[in-house]
Amino acid sequence: MDRISLTLKVWRQKGPSEPGRLVSYELKDISTHMSFLEMLDVLNEQLIHKGEEPVEFDNDCREGICGMCSLVINGLPHGPQKSTATCQLHMRKFRDGETITIEPFRAKGFPVIKDLVVDRSAFDRIIQAGGYVSMNTGGAPDANNIPIAKEIADEAMDAAACIGCGACVAACPNASASLFTAAKISQLALLPQGHPERKRRARAMVAQMDAEGFGDCSNHAECEAVCPKNISILHIARMKREYLRTIFTA
Repeated sequence: MDRISLTLKVWRQKGPSEPGRLVSYELKDISTHMSFLEMLDVLNEQLIHKGEEPVEFDNDCREGICGMCSLVINGLPHGPQKSTATCQLHMRKFRDGETITIEPFRAKGFPVIKDLVVDRSAFDRIIQAGGYVSMNTGGAPDANNIPIAKEIADEAMDAAACIGCGACVAACPNASASLFTAAKISQLALLPQGHPERKRRARAMVAQMDAEGFGDCSNHAECEAVCPKNISILHIARMKREYLRTIFTA
């Protein structure tokens, strides 16, 4: 079937201090080749045509790269398709006549701005607390000057694949940002360029994560299950080791 009809239950909220509620909308003749965000574009076109206020939702690249498409679809961050960001989810994953509930990511650290848009600047502040190399490294050395085992390089690249979407927070019963923070700590701790500041970095980023109101990890692994980039919870173990290193070593 190339065309389907849907009932959407969309979270509408005028502002951070306003109460929100789910509002139902009917959509007909939706192409199954559309992406989920294109389907929302169609909804907004219809609302604007009726003189109603469109649904606010985050999006940017629509290529699964930027992490902006932060939606909870039928109770799952980014929806039912594993390893897929909302913008890469297509309507062929849904059935004709299905009811789809669309909500924002919910966490103390992600306050709702309007409708489906949340403030994820807490992630920026975690990065700013130490997620970069600030040492003066001089000119760029030859790529082969510092031998790095392929397994280590691959693991660092896997951690760097994190797009900071926040699905891990939305899925965690503790609203923990441990997977995101761990990925950003890992990608530098694994490489020699990140070693001079590894203690300060781990301590500062974990402290900022706590200050933003995110919960702690209790090994539910829901974060890994919904991550569109398949970031492993093994990085959380590394983050904890890096943090302990700051306590027990001079």
